[in-house]
Amino acid sequence: MCGTCGCGSESKGPTILKPGEEKHEHSHEEHTHEHSHEGHHHDGHSHTHDHSHDHNHKVLKIEQDILQNNQVLAARNRGYFEAKKIFALNLVSSPGSGKTSILERTLADLKAKIPFYVIEGDQQTMNDANRIDALNIPVVQINTGKGCHLESDMVYNAVKKLEIKDNSILMIENVGNLVCPSMFDLGESKRVVIISTTEGEDKPIKYPDMFYTSNICIINKIDLLPYVNIDVQKLKDYALKVNPNLKFFEVSARTGEGMEAWYNWLKDQSESLKAKA
Repeated sequence: MCGTCGCGSESKGPTILKPGEEKHEHSHEEHTHEHSHEGHHHDGHSHTHDHSHDHNHKVLKIEQDILQNNQVLAARNRGYFEAKKIFALNLVSSPGSGKTSILERTLADLKAKIPFYVIEGDQQTMNDANRIDALNIPVVQINTGKGCHLESDMVYNAVKKLEIKDNSILMIENVGNLVCPSMFDLGESKRVVIISTTEGEDKPIKYPDMFYTSNICIINKIDLLPYVNIDVQKLKDYALKVNPNLKFFEVSARTGEGMEAWYNWLKDQSESLKAKA
């Protein structure tokens, strides 16, 4: 888990910015203190101590604490979303699957019908937030630094910055990664996993946790099917083997093929929000 993948507690906290805001870096001089445990005693004896620790037990305990704390904060987010009639989608995928392209096209085509807000998650840069901002959609960027996923407290702080109105849809684009984001509930209403036709059909069984925890599977780049060696039905069969309840949309963010079915599903969710108001 993340205690061993480089995005643990030693990394800097996330940066949450709106497009146009400046990032202020504060550099602190680091001091290294070396301590010697080998004492020199007047009686001429040297004492060495062999300390044995169960490191595996410690790692497991830390992971449990991190996940438990995230679950508590995710429940807080979920309660807030439900109270405000906000439908929150957690978009997850590997890098390059087309998450941002799908998001851009969706927002451009539906923004006149549905109020959208967006949280962008990446390790660095404001690139994706700037793309969304160009569509005049409220957006904040979370830069996780060494972190490979978003966590519920990051989303909470970003939501406060967005000032989301009631009866809206919140799109959360997670960091591109098919592993760690699967373990971190953000308080979302639904999780949407996106896979492109260029990735092969075996991703659901190679990364089962992500597909098991998702509600929707979007298969993107279907316009490339004549040029890639992939069996879409086999991809679906693998995904359904992991999660029999997955709902599929086959789309091309580039050409717009198949997007209407995805749009209709989003419109249905929006109408459900209004019905609950």
